[in-house]
Amino acid sequence: MKRQLAYQGRSISVWVEEAALPNGVTTPLDIVRHPGAAAVVPFEREDQVLLIRQYRHAAGGTIWEVPAGKLDGDTPEVCAARELEEEAGRRAGRLVPLGAIWTTPGFTDERIHLFAAFDLESVPHRREEHEVIELVPLALDAALDLVWSGELCDAKSALALIHAARRVGRLR
Repeated sequence: MKRQLAYQGRSISVWVEEAALPNGVTTPLDIVRHPGAAAVVPFEREDQVLLIRQYRHAAGGTIWEVPAGKLDGDTPEVCAARELEEEAGRRAGRLVPLGAIWTTPGFTDERIHLFAAFDLESVPHRREEHEVIELVPLALDAALDLVWSGELCDAKSALALIHAARRVGRLR
């Protein structure tokens, strides 16, 4: 397979790759390579979660999310625990894996590992200078209502909440 680096950024690289498709056709594809990420739904109680409102320039403003971040050579579990502390100021007594998702497999290999965090302890948050975040406690049902209404439209966060709600018996 021929591949050429088109762009190298701080957290992604863009490659033009000559791809041989299953039907025998060969075509050039632009592929965004990403190290992966982890996202975590923090449960203050079984019926209450913590969401964040974070400014996202690419989205044009502030959006609802769960704490998440890029894998920096560490395991998904370590990343989820780190992001929970950094963004929400909580340490998990128990971190439960919920699965993994492809973000947009048409052009990137990014995979996000989803977790639920329980038995939380408050710790000082360690937000980075570029992170503009508001921590918002919500009833789990209210957080799911944000998904159903389309107000929370960040895919990783929506799927993490749905998986977490199912894990605690709120969805079938």
